This record gives sequence, structure tokens and C-alpha cells, in this order.
Amino acid sequence: MATKEKFTREYFMRSSPHVLYNYISAPSALAEWFADNVVNKNDHYTFTWEGADEVAKLISKKKENSIRFQWVSDEGTDYYWEMAIKIDSLTKDVALMVTDHAEEDETEESIQLWDSQIEDLKHVIGS
Repeated sequence: MATKEKFTREYFMRSSPHVLYNYISAPSALAEWFADNVVNKNDHYTFTWEGADEVAKLISKKKENSIRFQWVSDEGTDYYWEMAIKIDSLTKDVALMVTDHAEEDETEESIQLWDSQIEDLKHVIGS
């Protein structure tokens, strides 16, 4: 298995943290912007894109704050992907922090995919 590098992206959102948290944690809400379908069973989430399934294990979930997954194919590694809500203490601006891991030659493609996914999320929540 090739080594993956960690990257983090920050996306400013015009949404309440409560609404945003629902869209990053509820399977039905994730299916509105992240994947074609999302099914949760015993802390394992099956994400379906164009008929292909990928399974991720829920690693941690902090209510109204963040959710972290690990693809089953990455079990036994330190690789994960996380969506966390950040609120600026001064301006109260809301941002979604996305942390993921990708192979070095696939990092730019992964970033573009996240950028696209987050644009879909913004459209769904009216941000």
C-alpha cells in the first residue's frame, strides 16, 4: 500500500452549526450531497456512488462538532477522513474543516473532489 499524505481544507459556510452538523452526520442528509445513497448499520456506513459501494467505519462523532470515518480498506492504518465544524470566536463565521488522506499523486484530485462535494453541500443547504 502506498503512503498517503494528510491534507486539510477549510470551507466557509452560511449555515447554522446545528443544520451543518445534520448534513455531515445523518445518512439521509449525506445522501443529498455526498453520495448517491448512504446506509448506516452498526457504525459502518455504506456509501454508494454510481452503483459502487464503499464502506467506512465511524471512528468518532462529537455532537454538533465533528464526525470521523475510516475506509474499511484503510483499517490498520492511521488514515481517516473527517468533517469538523469550526466557529470563529470573534466573527461567529462558520467553517467546515475537511481532513483527508490521499496518495501523493492523487492529492490534487482528492482536493478537487472535496471542493466539488462541498459546493453540492452549499447548494443543498442554501449557503
